[in-house]
Amino acid sequence: MSILEPESAIWYALCWIVLGTRLISRRLHCGAWRALQVDDYLVVLAMATDTVVMSVMHIIVNTSSNLIAPGEDVSKFAQEEIDLRVYGSKLVLVVEQMQIVTVWLIKSCFLLMYNRMTLLLPQHKIVTGAAIYVALGFVVMEILYLGVWCRPFSQYWAVPPNSTQCSAATNHLITNAVLNISSDLIIICIPMPLLFKVKLPKKNKAILLGIFLIGTFTIVAAVLNKYYSFTHPFGTEWTIWYLRESYTAILCANLPLTYPLVQRIFKLKNWSHLSHDRTIPVNGAYSRTKRQTN
Repeated sequence: MSILEPESAIWYALCWIVLGTRLISRRLHCGAWRALQVDDYLVVLAMATDTVVMSVMHIIVNTSSNLIAPGEDVSKFAQEEIDLRVYGSKLVLVVEQMQIVTVWLIKSCFLLMYNRMTLLLPQHKIVTGAAIYVALGFVVMEILYLGVWCRPFSQYWAVPPNSTQCSAATNHLITNAVLNISSDLIIICIPMPLLFKVKLPKKNKAILLGIFLIGTFTIVAAVLNKYYSFTHPFGTEWTIWYLRESYTAILCANLPLTYPLVQRIFKLKNWSHLSHDRTIPVNGAYSRTKRQTN
């Protein structure tokens, strides 16, 4: 059995269940399937790209690449081994790109949700700034990865490559870690002021706390997959942390929008049942509540 199993299959099934719950909840909230918004479609696309990551990663853990250990004599490689390493290197490239697309799609989903939540609030400028940072970070990282760090591009699967940047990809991993982790921290901090300003029932606070803990774990997974990529480049420990990062990011993006269905099943109070007269987010939209009198 692969080192990715059975954990990978469990995460994958859970993500589909939560995604399905989110889509049904959004249908209940919006009133029609055609009324679903951009982030609802983007998160489905993210699940599709993550499916590619998971599928290809299962091959990578059993396939060599052009990352050649010190002391190995490339001149002694048989043509069959060279062909296998070329194939494995191309798969690593596919996984890296699909992982980047998955993670940045999830960031986009969060920011679109925050955009609706803060549309009438001062925090909207922060959301706009974060969106610009995330978009620019993606563009810069892709330009560097696809056109700067390893040239010509075909060296990414050459055996042996003309530079370690085409196999170990150290510069790319550092760039990715900085842009990915910093933008995650910004995204997870944006709703904090809103949560401190409104009085939520304890049950609702517990739900939100759980979601934030998942978001925190996503950042931890992002750190650890880079840690293992740097410290154990010839091992496979990094592969499971890549999957953990994308799976938990998908869960974190979907869970806040599952509430309408969960509320209907478990007879929970509406999020807007608060004790302050203010505009508050309800399932990514807004509701005006009145001050309650005792």
